[in-house]
Amino acid sequence: MVEYQTNMYEGMLAETVMMQGAGGDTINAYFARPLGPGPFPGVVLAHHAPGWDEWYREATRKFAHHGYLAISPNLYFREGHGAPEDVAAKARAVRGVPDDQAVGDLEGAMRFLRSLPISNGKIGAFGTCSGGRHVYLAACRVQGFDAVADLWGGRVVMAPPEITDKQPVAPIEYTKDLSCPLLGLFGEEDRSPSPEQVAQHEQELKRLGKSYEFHMYPNAGHGFFYYDRAAYRQEAAVDGWQRALAFFAKHLAGA
Repeated sequence: MVEYQTNMYEGMLAETVMMQGAGGDTINAYFARPLGPGPFPGVVLAHHAPGWDEWYREATRKFAHHGYLAISPNLYFREGHGAPEDVAAKARAVRGVPDDQAVGDLEGAMRFLRSLPISNGKIGAFGTCSGGRHVYLAACRVQGFDAVADLWGGRVVMAPPEITDKQPVAPIEYTKDLSCPLLGLFGEEDRSPSPEQVAQHEQELKRLGKSYEFHMYPNAGHGFFYYDRAAYRQEAAVDGWQRALAFFAKHLAGA
């Protein structure tokens, strides 16, 4: 994590790029990076169910501000284009994106960052809501991520009736294959995931000897980072961002 001083030069490039996603498809993504020679660690951001929206642009730039190559792929690319909320509605109408597709897009974003000459070779993943679920899946099913932050990712623990053709396996079933340290941030008042589901997930991580940190915030529910929504909880959000940045600084620094 960059410790800024008032006499430092600061610069950032942020733009829409094209990258190769699942199945070799070319999709768009939002990419931000610090100016300078690097090398820089990287973070892939998986957007939430409400879509590839302004909050995720801001979060991508926040990581770049803190010294990361950051990319947020448009996981709803195949649903067409328009206002983020309209495209998200199209995705909901078809019961979301297939897990395999989301994992493939996130893997493509990871490879995009690692291919850059200014990369230090260490890549993390960050996601909220459905994006938290997707980054956990990717960290279990893809080799190459060095740290993953799952923020209130629902449906990691799934009941049998929730299994569908697009979500054929509950992510918790892949926990044995988790290949990197995990940070989990959750709210006590959330119902997806509920505290009971978080406890079940934690029990499985412990059973399998995985490296993880879970934090449960009182008086917080689903989406407590979103300053533009009623769910926002300032104290929990500030602490959560500090924990996320410290977590990635610990695991992604150095070549």
